[in-house]
Amino acid sequence: MKRLCAIAIASLASAQALAVGNLADVSITDRDTGENLAVHRHRGEYWVAGRPGARYAINIRNQQGSRLLAVTSVDGVNILTGESAAFDQRGYVFDPWVGYDIAGWRKSDSQIAAFTFTSVPRSYAARTGRPDNVGVIGVALFRERPPAPIAMNERSDLASARAEAPATEAAGALSRDREEKSQAAAPSLGTGHGRREDSQVVHVGFDREQHQPNEIIRIRYDSRENLLAMGVIRQAVPVPSRPQPFPGEVRMGYVPDP
Repeated sequence: MKRLCAIAIASLASAQALAVGNLADVSITDRDTGENLAVHRHRGEYWVAGRPGARYAINIRNQQGSRLLAVTSVDGVNILTGESAAFDQRGYVFDPWVGYDIAGWRKSDSQIAAFTFTSVPRSYAARTGRPDNVGVIGVALFRERPPAPIAMNERSDLASARAEAPATEAAGALSRDREEKSQAAAPSLGTGHGRREDSQVVHVGFDREQHQPNEIIRIRYDSRENLLAMGVIRQAVPVPSRPQPFPGEVRMGYVPDP
């Protein structure tokens, strides 16, 4: 099993609510309000309503006692490399029980460009000629392959080999951030390439347990207006009040002027 570039997350995210997933909890936060967006289940899919112009983050929290690799895409684009997303690409590595807010497109080991809800033509995917998958966030989760037992007479040789390997050979990164096509209206929201923000990473190795993801989490998003029109969000129908023939209290007197 080949070793692939990954980003291991060291900082702890806020407690997750309204999350999707089994191996990890995944939720979406409006960074401008701090609100975790409500997740709506509709026809077998999960949806959130984005607010045009708002910055957002993908919150991932490992719920396992071992490391996980999260290959993450927005609008069909890998958020680390900018490639059209595929399972065998780089992702973020999460230590056991650790959570993190992924807030943007990675530009370097020290910066991201913030995720922003924007119009479809202004989305990063559309601006790079890939508008077909705008409106979906994907997280492919991989378990780590357990290390093979090492015989005693092999340990010293392995230690020497590791000492000679260059630091850049480790694939991945550790972040310490400071900070079904639906028969409905065309999507009104995509994810833009926002302002630059500081986000430091270093590289780590991760050996996948298998080639295919152990779990795939898919969350679709659009404007609240579109989700209402599609029936994803159902508003409560107000019940009209029934007129009462004797709504007042008993009092002595006669009919006053209006």
